[in-house]
Amino acid sequence: MTAGTAPRSADRLRVAVVITRMQAGAGVVALRGARALDPDRYRVTLVAGSGDRLLDEAVGAGLEVVLEPSLRSPIAPLDDLRALFRLATLFRQRSFDVVHTHSAKAGAIGREAARRAGVPRLVHTYHGLPFHEFQSPPRRGAYARIERRLGRFTDVGLCVGTAVSVEVVRRGLLSPERIRTIAVPVDRDATIRSPQTRARARRLLGLPESGAVVGSVGRLCYQKAPEHFVAAMAALGRPEVTGVWVGGGELAQQAAESARRALPAARVVLVGEREDVPELLPAFDVFALPSRYEGLPVAICEAMVCGVPVVASAVNSVPDVVRPGETGLLAPPQRPELLAAAIGHLLDRPDEASRMAAAARARIDERYTERALADTLTAAYGPPPARAATATTTEAPLHTRI
Repeated sequence: MTAGTAPRSADRLRVAVVITRMQAGAGVVALRGARALDPDRYRVTLVAGSGDRLLDEAVGAGLEVVLEPSLRSPIAPLDDLRALFRLATLFRQRSFDVVHTHSAKAGAIGREAARRAGVPRLVHTYHGLPFHEFQSPPRRGAYARIERRLGRFTDVGLCVGTAVSVEVVRRGLLSPERIRTIAVPVDRDATIRSPQTRARARRLLGLPESGAVVGSVGRLCYQKAPEHFVAAMAALGRPEVTGVWVGGGELAQQAAESARRALPAARVVLVGEREDVPELLPAFDVFALPSRYEGLPVAICEAMVCGVPVVASAVNSVPDVVRPGETGLLAPPQRPELLAAAIGHLLDRPDEASRMAAAARARIDERYTERALADTLTAAYGPPPARAATATTTEAPLHTRI
């Protein structure tokens, strides 16, 4: 599908940004980073296996989008080999100067394809790591070995949050001088929680203005542990408090069943995918994210900018922004009863919750902007190569399928 064309400048750096699913936090970081780059210096092609509204936003921002359906999250040998071959062919034909991959699957297949195609510079963003404590030792070891091998020919590793950087260093996935720590880019001028925005957000969600609301934003997937959100709402023991989850995903049906089973001890509303998340956040009295693992969630940072007090799992780089007792509260992952206790603490102490929310908003500073990410990407991609001047031509369609 063609969405438009863009003028070509011969001396622009040609960058392929590769991601498995153009959605959720990783998709937001990939899109905002690509969008923030100077279009006079960079020509960015976004290559994705699938996606949602972020693909349309990418095209709307003037980025070329290429879909490769064989690039999928589950391990599927035939599709993985097909994606490897097709991406290597694309990179070779298009003579990209930089391939920048995001997350585990696209990071593995995309970097190997770029190496085979002879792409001069490889950059990878670690939004988290593919190995975790709850996996079997053989699987964890295999994933770590794959990442170390890929790290041998990765020029720069961008780690979302300090804890992810530390783990990359500790496990020797990349040599120390090639590791950079980045923050997620958020809109620091987004809607601020106030009585007026709170009332409007609740109308948008179809909720009454009175009564406490505990909210979360994220994919309904294993990583985000939506069943623990439902369990925490039940353990809270306050049926007058409404739990709201914004987001869709493969566990939508299971989450809905869990919510039904929780009645009448807890009321949990699943509102599905929404494009107006920043306008919905003021509806929440507490933002709670029970993830099993994370990098640094965009949703938490957006809630903090909004002024909503946060409770989250103490995983990966979440403590970069959620400092216990200062900017929010942390609970151990997979312990919904302790998550519930932290939620109850903030609901019962609105002055303390407001103090933490104000401190959290102040913590999301200039490091958490598109401009800061663009500066990091500019340094990671390196200078443009010298090319002979050519006449202005028309580039490929902005939305294609390979």
